Amino acid sequence: MASPTIKLNNGYEMPQVGFGLWKVDNTTCADTVYNAILTGYRLFDGACDYGNEMEAGQGVARAIKEGIVKREDLFLVSKLWNSFHDKEQVEPICKKQLEDWGIDYFDLFIVHFPVALKYVDPQVRYPPGWQYDGKDDVQLSNATIQETWQAMESLVEKKMAKSIGISNFQGALILDLLRYAKVRPATLQIEHHPYLVQPTLLQLAKAEGIAVTAYSSFGPQSFIELGWDKAKETPVLFEHPVITTISKKYTKTSAQVLLRWATQRGLAVIPKSNNQTRLEQNLNVTDFDLDPSELDAISGLDRHLRFNNPTDYLGTLHIFA
Repeated sequence: MASPTIKLNNGYEMPQVGFGLWKVDNTTCADTVYNAILTGYRLFDGACDYGNEMEAGQGVARAIKEGIVKREDLFLVSKLWNSFHDKEQVEPICKKQLEDWGIDYFDLFIVHFPVALKYVDPQVRYPPGWQYDGKDDVQLSNATIQETWQAMESLVEKKMAKSIGISNFQGALILDLLRYAKVRPATLQIEHHPYLVQPTLLQLAKAEGIAVTAYSSFGPQSFIELGWDKAKETPVLFEHPVITTISKKYTKTSAQVLLRWATQRGLAVIPKSNNQTRLEQNLNVTDFDLDPSELDAISGLDRHLRFNNPTDYLGTLHIFA
């Protein structure tokens, strides 16, 4: 199985279906990545904050060493964490992350959140997380998005990243960034599922030629594992009558229906699974089409409900308001 690709605004091709590394355990990450490559995945979406980049790189290295893939066959993604937004910190941390992965360049390097936190030396704590002291002290940096983005652009110039992008940005911030960007963001990664459709943001991204990658495609599912009350109190999408009715019609799983709802509308997706059957199913989500009425029915479940909202657990950073 091979995923179709999305052509980015700089001419590069990005697989439409990838594997997300958020919450992949360090002890199994190398084997998980290696097995996903065997299964047919070519895009792997990582981040400094996930704390498993070294292990992900080990899985990649094994697959390359065994001749299963070449480096150029893969599309490897990572993200700039909030603590490294100051311009002098962007290149050094990208270099460290490349070393952790054991590669020379990222296919895509993304600003993880549009918020700058005070620098934490990686030798003190890595990944640093949201809190400056590792406990409860959130301290902001004075770095502007413009300063950070210009440092990101230098990564392209130095061939440390082929493409750069943004994540968790809303419309006003995107429009502001586009005013001064010499290298336009190739992608926008956002929380996107039937409970959080964000149609206006999608329209803006399309109009500006920015490809959109959806994370948390299954809605509350990823956050139930974290014990978040908001997720536990929300109806599970896998069991929602609108989804299950469609899944029975096409003899597909609810997960496949949710992923097809996104991919059929032109978005990229990055699901993960430790189960081999589901791993294969999640990759195989572009060989059937939903009716327009079914796409509309799924979109109609919109509750404007965001699960990955730092204000819920930090209380101070109003970055999505």
